[in-house]
Amino acid sequence: MREQVVESPFLAAAIAAVVLLLVYLARLNQLLLRTPDEIKAMTPTTWTADVLHKTYQRLQAAPITTSSYAHRIPPKVERRYVVTGGSGLIGGYIVLQLLERGHPPESIRIIDFRPPSRADMSHWPANMVDFVQADISSARLTNKAFSESWDPSVAHLPLTVFHAAAVIVPSDRSKLVYGLCEAVNVRGTQHVVDAARRAGADVLISTTSASISIRPVELWVPPWRMWSACKGSWPRSYWQVLDDQDFFEPLRRHDEFYANYPASKAAAERIVCGANTTEFRTGCIRPANGVYGNPSDNTVGGALAKSVYPTWTSHIVQSFAHGINVALAHLDFEAILVSPESAASPQAGRPFVITDPNPPISFRDLYFLIETLAVTRLRVLPVPPILMACLSYPIEWYSLLLARFAPLRRLLPGLTGEVKHLKPGLFSICTHLVASNAVASRSVADGGLGYTGVLTTLEGMTQEVVEWNHDHKDAGGPRKPYQTSVSFADEMAMAVVAMKTAKPATAAAGG
Repeated sequence: MREQVVESPFLAAAIAAVVLLLVYLARLNQLLLRTPDEIKAMTPTTWTADVLHKTYQRLQAAPITTSSYAHRIPPKVERRYVVTGGSGLIGGYIVLQLLERGHPPESIRIIDFRPPSRADMSHWPANMVDFVQADISSARLTNKAFSESWDPSVAHLPLTVFHAAAVIVPSDRSKLVYGLCEAVNVRGTQHVVDAARRAGADVLISTTSASISIRPVELWVPPWRMWSACKGSWPRSYWQVLDDQDFFEPLRRHDEFYANYPASKAAAERIVCGANTTEFRTGCIRPANGVYGNPSDNTVGGALAKSVYPTWTSHIVQSFAHGINVALAHLDFEAILVSPESAASPQAGRPFVITDPNPPISFRDLYFLIETLAVTRLRVLPVPPILMACLSYPIEWYSLLLARFAPLRRLLPGLTGEVKHLKPGLFSICTHLVASNAVASRSVADGGLGYTGVLTTLEGMTQEVVEWNHDHKDAGGPRKPYQTSVSFADEMAMAVVAMKTAKPATAAAGG
């Protein structure tokens, strides 16, 4: 009897602790499913079925092509072009816009890890553009790609470099697994800058990311603040404005970025902007989170590729940037930097944020668009955000355990598929993120790029569904596979791990 009396207080305390924990998690889940009033005010309308069908019919009859917005592309300047990452989303649109404004294919060179596979780059004149395969994490291979000879008809022209090559690893945040982002995004950028100088380039514009400015979200709100009616009840940094103010402050510590990817892009941005001189004018474009515009993108294409889409982000509001708009901003920037005097201008040696010319939208709009217009079916499966947040920590711990102790990789299975990206860092880009390109939209005389987007998010996402439906006319057939930038980074990471694992065996065989 005495033992029962002693044990009952401990049992009661344990039950009370569990109940309090469940109440805390339920309340936090409730907060994570809400949209702050400040954000709601920025999204005045939602997309209706009528609006979607009318936009679809209009774009199906008159699709968006480079010729349809040729009047918006800055005038041709007599130059040569190297486009690193020219097989990808933004780099590919830069190539197409250069061709549209009259540059011959022999004046353009794509340097990338893989050749172009986009449908809109598979025909003349895009398929005549020179392609050089190179891994920019290697200084030797980068220099070799830049030193390839040019057609005599253009070899004398000045050289512009558009650097759009990068790897996107969305949620890894530990320095223990920083290697791939550092090798490609940081050292690779330095290699491109060095090789561009050696090749005689006098303009270099790099694609970075508006995610650089994102502060890590502090999910775990103190219990005493959770029921407050003021802003303090929300997780800190639960909604943010993406701008360029951080660039004019000292570079933040690694742990002050939400993940390795933005940390690496911030470091790369400083390399590019710091290289600005009269002889070598530089600058950066920060596309808003996230970039879309081709079925291979992660934002629209990633959702189109699935029949069931588990998500906790339907209510999340974000700004988006179509690859066409982002590519135009690069050409707007080049039009300024071609003048040697521009090295001392307000535009040189700094980044500009770019987004679509409309208010932000919610992911619910995107999912509704796909459900309404796509010939392939999509079922959105809501999941509790707090459940995914709780799962993200053991997934991260397990991943870091394998990364830290190499022998365990032979004994324990590695994480594959999308589950490997479910880590705490992911929640910082699954929150309300509103971008502002107010500075880029200023006139050149006022220190801006004179940037205006040519298509809205509604038009851009609808156009992508038009293209998707064209590729999936047989709705009962399998979905066409596309490789996204995230899946490509996964392949690269696995290849690096395989190489490291194979090295001891290779050395032993050689000995």
